[in-house]
Amino acid sequence: MRDDPFWKTKTLAEMDNAEWESLCDGCGLCCLNKLEDWDTGEIAFTSVACKLLDGDTCRCKDYENRQDTVPDCIQLTLKGLREIQWLPPTCGYRLVDEGRDLYWWHPLVSGDPRTVHEAGVSAKGRTISEEGLDVEDLENYVVDWPMRVGAERG
Repeated sequence: MRDDPFWKTKTLAEMDNAEWESLCDGCGLCCLNKLEDWDTGEIAFTSVACKLLDGDTCRCKDYENRQDTVPDCIQLTLKGLREIQWLPPTCGYRLVDEGRDLYWWHPLVSGDPRTVHEAGVSAKGRTISEEGLDVEDLENYVVDWPMRVGAERG
């Protein structure tokens, strides 16, 4: 008899902290700066990454202390997950919450944190750091690939 992995047998609310954290696939897409239209609420992604995002690994350079350095960094919670409309379609949290399975390239499935990059569904090689960039220049870096990336792959 085969044991199913935890993400197939538990709800997000039932997961312990280690299981919750492991659902992050390391794509780095949620660490991209976004612009919100005040009138419509529409969100536009930019290719400008948080200063703490490591462009090679797509992981936070100081995850444990990130909110001290970047006070508006989002701490993803179950409630927040259901309120945030801009999470990419490939997000492990989103998939599990919707009762869907993780993609083949997710590190929990593949066993390799590099497959998210090899599959082309991460921010790796597509961003610039926000450091030294004027916030008024963000509109020059608007991109649509973060929300298309999952739709283009199976």
